[in-house]
Amino acid sequence: MNPILALIIANIIWGMASPIFKFALSNIPPFTLAFIRFFFAGLIFLPLALNKWQKLTVKQWLEILLVGFFGITINISFFFLGLAKTESINVPIIASSGPVFIYLLSIIFLKEKPKLRVLTGMFIALAGVLFIILSPLILDGKKFVFGAVEGNLFILIATFGSVLQTVFGRDILKKINAIQVSAITFLFGSLTFLPFIPKEFANWDFSLLNVAGWTGIIFGVFFSSALAYFLFYYGVSKLKAQDVGIFTYIDPLAAIVVAAPLLHEYPNLFYIFGGILIFGGIYFAEGRVHWHPFHKL
Repeated sequence: MNPILALIIANIIWGMASPIFKFALSNIPPFTLAFIRFFFAGLIFLPLALNKWQKLTVKQWLEILLVGFFGITINISFFFLGLAKTESINVPIIASSGPVFIYLLSIIFLKEKPKLRVLTGMFIALAGVLFIILSPLILDGKKFVFGAVEGNLFILIATFGSVLQTVFGRDILKKINAIQVSAITFLFGSLTFLPFIPKEFANWDFSLLNVAGWTGIIFGVFFSSALAYFLFYYGVSKLKAQDVGIFTYIDPLAAIVVAAPLLHEYPNLFYIFGGILIFGGIYFAEGRVHWHPFHKL
């Protein structure tokens, strides 16, 4: 399979994820859906991982579990919690701010000397993120505490979890095959959702599942987890790292295409202007921050 096509399909699936999961969360509780999604996706990856299982050191186990904690537990928890409060099309745009965090962390931990052009671009992108996050204050100030602003902030926290997943996963993925790492992180991450499920079952059970809930389960297990991750790792293995980041810009477009007919969500001027600032800022910074050498940490 063409690796470029693999990455395009993977990012289309991930772009579609936010509106589809928002649709699903109208019927199934967030932590129940998160557990099902990653536990069964982990079971799909497990036989493939066991076929080429590599022995792990204690340090490698710790690194993989940290990848699961930040990439699954933190990222997905706040992703689902944020979706319940904000529009799904905001998610891929806010998530595009990942390079901003990566660059700032490189200055803090790698002691990299800031370059004016890159730093300027990052601040432009950050301004775009804040513009989108705080836009509900202008549209409807009553939503400040429990509304869309809070949801947008949750998505920002989810993005930071994804960045830390990259920090801890960069080195381990150079030594351990990606399928094994995915199987472990999926299964470990799914188990961290279990403590929150009993409270959800106080007001919900599987007999209440409808089309929305089943759509989220099927899409989550087979498409956004198993298939998309497999295609992504395949594409990454065939292309240069610096060529991969560009495909993430497909996500917002895929989200809009699905969210418009499914949820009746449409981009407003705040969304468009914030998106221009984010992508323009990253482009101005030359885009190199997508693949910073965090394995040096």
